[in-house]
Amino acid sequence: MSSSIRKATADDAAALAVLAAVTFPLACPPSSSPQDIAAHLANTLSERHFEGYLADSDITILVIDAGGDLRGYSLLVNRPAADPDAASALQILPSVELSKCYVHPEHHGLGAAAELMQASLQAAAEAGGQGVWLGVNSQNARAIRFYEKSGFRKVGTKSFRLGSTVEHDFVLERAVP
Repeated sequence: MSSSIRKATADDAAALAVLAAVTFPLACPPSSSPQDIAAHLANTLSERHFEGYLADSDITILVIDAGGDLRGYSLLVNRPAADPDAASALQILPSVELSKCYVHPEHHGLGAAAELMQASLQAAAEAGGQGVWLGVNSQNARAIRFYEKSGFRKVGTKSFRLGSTVEHDFVLERAVP
């Protein structure tokens, strides 16, 4: 089945929450507890939260749509970095945060993530960003390789609260094309 990348609409909130419940745990360190993952999903990636993200004019969500079935998404935030460690590490300003970039595991290795990344970089440029930054768990070797292959480089570190634990992220950055 062919797929396309499009901007998400309010009608996608429920499907985005379902997709997040499948994809977010894959980015967590093996030591993450199911309770911490569930808390993060409830507090950040629920249908209600996606409704809020979709209503926020500073946020763009792109989705991989395979005949009405969402197979990936990215969430871009076009405002200054709120995390002080990330803000102090960024070198290319103004910068858009690539807050989330996930592809359903059934689509891993098929080029879907690279296509989503290209569309995300283009959306960041269209929003006026000169750079794009993201935080990635320091133990997520697969994602780090993908981001480095996509032109990102490590510029710093920051902490990330996952439920009751504090995780350590690398801050990666790249210029927009």
